[in-house]
Amino acid sequence: MDFKNSAFMYLLGGLVGLFVIAQSLYFLIRAVRRSRQLGISGVTIRRTVASSAVFAVLPSVSILLGLITLAKTLGLPLPWIRLSVLGAVTYELPAATVALNAIGESISAPVSGPLAFNTVAWVMTLGCITPLIIIPLFLRKILGGVHSLRQKDTHWGDLFLTAMFLGMISAFLGMGISDGLLSILTLLTSAAIMGVCGVLVKVKKVKWLENFALPISMLGAMALSILYASLLPAELLPAGLWG
Repeated sequence: MDFKNSAFMYLLGGLVGLFVIAQSLYFLIRAVRRSRQLGISGVTIRRTVASSAVFAVLPSVSILLGLITLAKTLGLPLPWIRLSVLGAVTYELPAATVALNAIGESISAPVSGPLAFNTVAWVMTLGCITPLIIIPLFLRKILGGVHSLRQKDTHWGDLFLTAMFLGMISAFLGMGISDGLLSILTLLTSAAIMGVCGVLVKVKKVKWLENFALPISMLGAMALSILYASLLPAELLPAGLWG
């Protein structure tokens, strides 16, 4: 029996999905009612809802790619649950990769058993609980400290925020190049495609591309990584790539 895709896991996923949909509908209905109380026309409300739906769905393409990637290793229900609530593709994939590497397994193959599956699930879940504690308890104090720093010295305040952002990006870059030349080429390809999209958005004013830049860069890099893998010598490829 495939425990990763068992009926119980699908039941949990369905319950979580229904809760998320119900919550969204609740706030949508409240917002529409409040808009009518404020005298906003029905045409404006419908256009706002439609545009919001488009801007919500299009960036989710990258999340779908993360779901497909994780489904091979963890089955469909767990990634579905994770990415439906708090999870983000930039967190879930690294968290699962680190957890599996720690127990001697790989994100490119299905987990070996319930122990590995539970390990990944706990790592992914506990990592996402931290912000839920920090934000309500300490965010105001943290923002106050950053605001105070920027008031005293704008240069050092901006430098501090930039350093924090670069530190976070560096952590992801380290994982991106850990598997050798193939990973490096894929990473550089993704960055190049994102750069081209950025130029088109900023310089050529192709505004619609802004919502597609992330999935385009991911899909493009993934497609070209297949080409790279077919061209590179076997000794330069990650172990078990085609296994």
